[in-house]
Amino acid sequence: MTADPVLIYKLLRKRFGFQDWWPGDTPLEVFVGAILTQQTSWKNVERAIANIKEAGLMRFDRLSGIGLSRMERLVRPSGFYRQKAKRLRDILRCIRRDYGSLEGFMALDALELRERLLEFSGIGNETADSIVLYAAEKPTFVIDSYTKRIMHRVDPSIDEDMAYDALKGYFESRIDRDLTLYQDFHAQFVELGKRFCRKREPVCADCPLRITCSFGSARLHGHGADAATS
Repeated sequence: MTADPVLIYKLLRKRFGFQDWWPGDTPLEVFVGAILTQQTSWKNVERAIANIKEAGLMRFDRLSGIGLSRMERLVRPSGFYRQKAKRLRDILRCIRRDYGSLEGFMALDALELRERLLEFSGIGNETADSIVLYAAEKPTFVIDSYTKRIMHRVDPSIDEDMAYDALKGYFESRIDRDLTLYQDFHAQFVELGKRFCRKREPVCADCPLRITCSFGSARLHGHGADAATS
């Protein structure tokens, strides 16, 4: 079996419907969430974001101007709070210095914005693409751990350790460059990874990708019992 992103999306969309995904009321909230969600659950990030909102600081001019100790108190629920507070404060101040506002920064074209984000300490490919896709609302395909696991299981020739940009390019060369499609496709993978294609005890029998998945086919036909815990 080979991985066809168009077919995969159609199957996922048919099962799950359109996903209005990535919680966040404003670009700043999405931006902050993308940075804080590293190495923690979204539930913890929500608590940190609630702290910022309750303090009346979910505005770029205000949040970029607070001191480090206050930022640490606000983002403490997100874990690694000292590291994240410094990272968030430094990035916001740099954006304010160089672009004047978050809107000015987000006005960069997608490629330049992504490259600029990757220059910041602590922002990797997935975080940068999430910010470009959901905060700036510009098409760039996000690759996360769900995507890697699902694609490797669908087609074992796609290595789960494939370089980020290689897998990103795999998708972007095979599907239309469309903001809504990119956003929804990523959300579909998250939904599938949580509900069916779990790292342990995957639910293959009712998986929407079972007709095109090598891993699922092997398990359902009695050839992949050991793979359930892979």
